[in-house]
Amino acid sequence: MPFTLLHLGPGLGLGLPLRKRIHAPTFILASIIIDVEPFLVISLKLEYPLHGYLHTFLAALIVGLVLGCIMYLLEGSLKTLYRKLLLEGRDNLDLRQFIIAGILGAELHILLDSLLYEDIKPLYPLTINPLYNPKLKPEIYTLCIWMGMLGLAYYIWLIGLAIYEKLPHKP
Repeated sequence: MPFTLLHLGPGLGLGLPLRKRIHAPTFILASIIIDVEPFLVISLKLEYPLHGYLHTFLAALIVGLVLGCIMYLLEGSLKTLYRKLLLEGRDNLDLRQFIIAGILGAELHILLDSLLYEDIKPLYPLTINPLYNPKLKPEIYTLCIWMGMLGLAYYIWLIGLAIYEKLPHKP
């Protein structure tokens, strides 16, 4: 799914409900950041594979780890924004929860793309894609769409709950 919004589906559908266990903004960003590679290849007309080294499980592990650390370092300046957007479920998430979110989001991206695209080499340096199964394309797209709708519904519920909690209640 070269830089499509479909990767946001699993990011929202899993990241938001798990926001008390992992850092949801990191998970959501990690689920889409891998597609910077095909975006650059297409937009800059690079002589480079559309799904190159970033689309491997090893590179996704490194990207997720680095992203988790960066997001942890940015937490102090972004915490207020995350709170206003209801993206954090609790205080004092530790570095481990940021790293786990980054790695899981990036690896999920590779897993989904590996099922759809033959040119991905998820187990690099192996030059084959043993996960490739083009028959699953409609199911993967449908899953991503449904997860996105579930994530949006959950987010709307969070907003409604926040509004309800601010309303005056009669004893």
